[in-house]
Amino acid sequence: MSLSMAPLLMHSEQVPAEVRDAIRAAYDAPPQQRTTSLKAAARVLHQATGLECSDVRELVGLPGDKDCA
Repeated sequence: MSLSMAPLLMHSEQVPAEVRDAIRAAYDAPPQQRTTSLKAAARVLHQATGLECSDVRELVGLPGDKDCA
């Protein structure tokens, strides 16, 4: 099991609203669509913050060894 910071991020006022919305949408998605939605949330977080792709993927609970494109 991986640790995800996504629940904290979606409630933090320090995180841009579009990122919080994307993370919420991922958690509201049906289980079979959750990974795809988390990838989309990672892309939004990456674009909004400029953090490393591997870091944002890990923050939302995805393996950090993939691309954010």
